[in-house]
Amino acid sequence: MAPAAAATVVTSGWLRGKVKAVPSGDSLVIMAVTKTTIPPPEKTITLSSLIAPRLGRRNGFDEPFAWDSREYLRKLCIGMEVTFRVDYTVPSIGRDFGSVFLGEKNVAMLVVSEGWAKVPGAADASIRKLPPSILGNPSNLDVVSFLSENKGRPIEGIVEQVRDGSTIRVYLLPGFQFVQVFVAGIQSPSMGRRAPVDVVAEPERTANEPKVEKSAECGLPLISSAQKLVSSIALSGEVEPDPFGREAKHLTEIRILNRDVRIVLEGVDKYSNLIGSVYYPDGDLAKDLALELVENGLARYLDWSANMMEEEAKRRLKTAELKAKKDRLRMWTNFVPPTSDSKAVHDQNFKGKVVEVVSGDCILVADDAVPFGSSLVERRVNLSSIRSPKMGNPRRNEKPAPYAREAREFLRTHLIGRQVDVSLEYSRKVSIADGPMATVGSAESRIMNFGSVFLVNETRPANAGSPQTGVNVAELVVSRGLGTVIRHRDFEERSNYYDVLLAAESRAISGKKGIHSAKDPPAVHITNLLTASAKQANKFLPSLQRSRRLPATVEYVLSGHRFKLLIPKETCNIAFSLSGVRCPGRGEPYSDEAIALMRRKILQRDVEIEVETVDRTGTFLGSLWESKMNIAVALLNAGLAKLQTAFVAERIPDYHLLAQAEQSAKKQKLKIWENYVEGQENGNNSAGEHKHKEELKVLVTEVLGGGKFYVQAVGDQKVASIQQKLASLDLQEAPVVGAFNPQKGDIVLAQFSADNSWNRAMIVNAPHGAVASEKDSFEVFYIDFGNQEIVPYCQLRPLNASVSMAPGLAQLCTLAYIKIPNLDEDFGLEAAEHLSKCTLGSAGELKATIEERDSSGGKVRGQETGPVLSVILSAEDADCSINATMLENGLARLGRRNRWDTKERRTFIDQLEEYQDKAKRDRLKMWQYGDIQSDDEDTAPPNRKAGGRR
Repeated sequence: MAPAAAATVVTSGWLRGKVKAVPSGDSLVIMAVTKTTIPPPEKTITLSSLIAPRLGRRNGFDEPFAWDSREYLRKLCIGMEVTFRVDYTVPSIGRDFGSVFLGEKNVAMLVVSEGWAKVPGAADASIRKLPPSILGNPSNLDVVSFLSENKGRPIEGIVEQVRDGSTIRVYLLPGFQFVQVFVAGIQSPSMGRRAPVDVVAEPERTANEPKVEKSAECGLPLISSAQKLVSSIALSGEVEPDPFGREAKHLTEIRILNRDVRIVLEGVDKYSNLIGSVYYPDGDLAKDLALELVENGLARYLDWSANMMEEEAKRRLKTAELKAKKDRLRMWTNFVPPTSDSKAVHDQNFKGKVVEVVSGDCILVADDAVPFGSSLVERRVNLSSIRSPKMGNPRRNEKPAPYAREAREFLRTHLIGRQVDVSLEYSRKVSIADGPMATVGSAESRIMNFGSVFLVNETRPANAGSPQTGVNVAELVVSRGLGTVIRHRDFEERSNYYDVLLAAESRAISGKKGIHSAKDPPAVHITNLLTASAKQANKFLPSLQRSRRLPATVEYVLSGHRFKLLIPKETCNIAFSLSGVRCPGRGEPYSDEAIALMRRKILQRDVEIEVETVDRTGTFLGSLWESKMNIAVALLNAGLAKLQTAFVAERIPDYHLLAQAEQSAKKQKLKIWENYVEGQENGNNSAGEHKHKEELKVLVTEVLGGGKFYVQAVGDQKVASIQQKLASLDLQEAPVVGAFNPQKGDIVLAQFSADNSWNRAMIVNAPHGAVASEKDSFEVFYIDFGNQEIVPYCQLRPLNASVSMAPGLAQLCTLAYIKIPNLDEDFGLEAAEHLSKCTLGSAGELKATIEERDSSGGKVRGQETGPVLSVILSAEDADCSINATMLENGLARLGRRNRWDTKERRTFIDQLEEYQDKAKRDRLKMWQYGDIQSDDEDTAPPNRKAGGRR
């Protein structure tokens, strides 16, 4: 390396730099003073015309005064800014000899003037006798005994070598044990493996040391065949440092290399490596090396070694890592937080009431910060670092595992309806391809949020800023033997209370509780009457009517007035509906509000029922009370249900209370009664429905087969907000290969091939392998437009969480009241082309009148799109709707009529039928062979294939 590359030129031949290390009493490692190159270039300078005593390297003995000489020069120069120049170079040994000035003082003169030369009579007293640990055989040091004698006690030391940012080799004083220490709680990027390098200083050969032959040509040592073999192996195994590995090592070097430090030993790993906290002086303060590395984004939090530290130190490191991730410092430059169906997960607390217990390790919490009625009111939380027995899946004939019911019941009785504090800690992308949520065309993974849940002590006020005021729910589950603690891998995130969970599990094992018991699990047989016939249900009716009021548990809310109940006394599940009360059906206005109210009030609660009869579908009818309140009264009071006059009033308990509740809702014009006019009992339905029909101005962004298409709302503030955020992003630099690895389900930025614009996209399919490369291609779905295509790696970018968390703007729609053939059916392609012509390109803004919302079919080509909107689509100045033109051109047919359709809806369908009749008469397209419809559209004969169409 040229001198100009190692330091800054002061005058001709003179350079300036900072002393980074002092290897011996006559040599210094000097690095450049620069902020542009990290780590900066450096040079080793041996003081000219000066020979200091040599430090022991092989035989365990120094030359006289070698250590004192090195210590004098180290304390004089380490970390100081010096001026130097190279006087001459000896190429055969690769050394630069030069003059070094500290201020105006010649360093070589200072060393000589202090008498660091051979002094007769004082030689023996100045020789260090090094302990066995430095002789290349560390096993001579009893690490376990050494740790037990010194654990938690600060030990003075001097750092001799930095292997990487989080691994150092240090002399421990006063015994001069030479040990390797891993910095506790962190791990810096690896420095890789490098080929052997030339030794800087050749030690003096002892009498017993074999002579090394040198070549006559260059004076270098001859390398034996064995040495050549070792060298070739080392070269073939060379691995480049990880990103930011050099920067991490450099930071550690400039802070502690050849400096006085204090080591607090925390533990030892299974390979007998010492783990310790490292502190170095900074003025009057003692700084924590681990914390500084993490704060600068040059190390990650490491659970297994952090568990050896005190709780407060662990918290500091975790907090520092979270901040570094948020600020995207260095090794976190391309960090993208996992997507979630709620808010950002990391470092977040919230309060709420438990709405549902899914299993022994999963609950749904109604967030207090979200107004009631919002679609995000319930948040799913999985308990961190524990696993309870699986509940199974009845649809796949999977029975609950032993103690699964007991674990869920334990949480239900302790949590349901109770206030809890939730501290979300991490998230995981979990594969569900083989799980109960897997469906045709669905994504193969989903994001699960994990956290610690604390049951609030409602008799004691919470401390400000501290959510941990109650009992840790995960600890309760594990201590009862109803769950086990997950053994995380070293690099995995885990519960902040992992040690507490391990202790609870140990107590459960020693007490032989629950799943740790040698006893057989309790056997439970539940008769499922939900799918039974009315005849089978009638057999149970006498036993359910025998007791006037019967205890039950609400297991599921099927609709506002219909529930799945567990009857413990009869060990059966039944479908139960409220007598004389009806809520809006699914898809109708206020249906969701009725279901939400019942979930809040009675889901998984202990209730009482009085069974009146059973209907022809096998559903039991009667009344239901929760905490002595008739639940039908709550529905009627809220304006979310109506009394049915077909029921005999005398047979319904509390009928007078129900009638009063309905009358009160009518007077206040609540919910379904908002258009109620006294004396017009039946007139409110059509008026209410007409009022609730929502009209939107939309742009069609993508047309699919079968009459499905994506739209984007015109004038939506969300659209403008997303576009503004995307416009502000800097997209010049390509992603760092290895640091940015898009996986299936991730939300990224992708460049659309049609216009080269950058848009939000979900990865639909990704190449197999942990690390992406520039040759890889990814199938993406543009969540704001509905398009799907394959793009190369270079056209992808990581996306900030604030932009990726917002829901997609593309809304899936279908044309109301008509059936359009799929692409693989006759005239399916022609239908898609006609729909594209009417909606895309020059069509511009269209009016969409929402007739129905279907939440059961919101998946197209593997993409979650929410509810499918069934709409009437038309241009502003058009005489008829696009629904009608599809029928008129013989490219669609009317769907089956519903006898519950309103008068207004029936009138519109009659108009559509006229368009269909015209296409039939003219034998257009799908009607070319006559009438293809049947009384039952599900059993209609297949269309005859038209040759040559495809």
